[in-house]
Amino acid sequence: MTALSLLAPTIGGLLLGAASSLLFVFNGRICGVSGIVGDLPAAPKGDRSWRLAFVAGLLVGGAGLTLVRPDLVALGSEQSIGASLVAGAMVGVGTRMSRGCTSGHGLCGIARLSKRSFAATLVFMVAGAATVFATTHLLSGRGS
Repeated sequence: MTALSLLAPTIGGLLLGAASSLLFVFNGRICGVSGIVGDLPAAPKGDRSWRLAFVAGLLVGGAGLTLVRPDLVALGSEQSIGASLVAGAMVGVGTRMSRGCTSGHGLCGIARLSKRSFAATLVFMVAGAATVFATTHLLSGRGS
């Protein structure tokens, strides 16, 4: 691992921290993507504009990166569209059950020293590792 290979994730982490801090300081909101997107349809009119701007920023940022550095964006997947839809739905249900997502708990909650966020993030990480292990080694027969 070179110093240059650490540059992109360091800059990304700094930008995530700055963006979530600015959202909290100027809007009093936690940067939890599932809550921002999930509450968008029912949000009052005055609350909807910042949510739309946030989602637009995610989409424009991703599209912009794809144009500038397509090698940094992973577009392929080994999973079928059906499996991806089921996985996405499970993530959505899980974020509602835990009252937050990885960005809300892992990025913002831990930064605020929230015990609930530490516990939720631990569960996210363990469940993610177990899922990767199960799908890679137990279900697909690829690994041993």
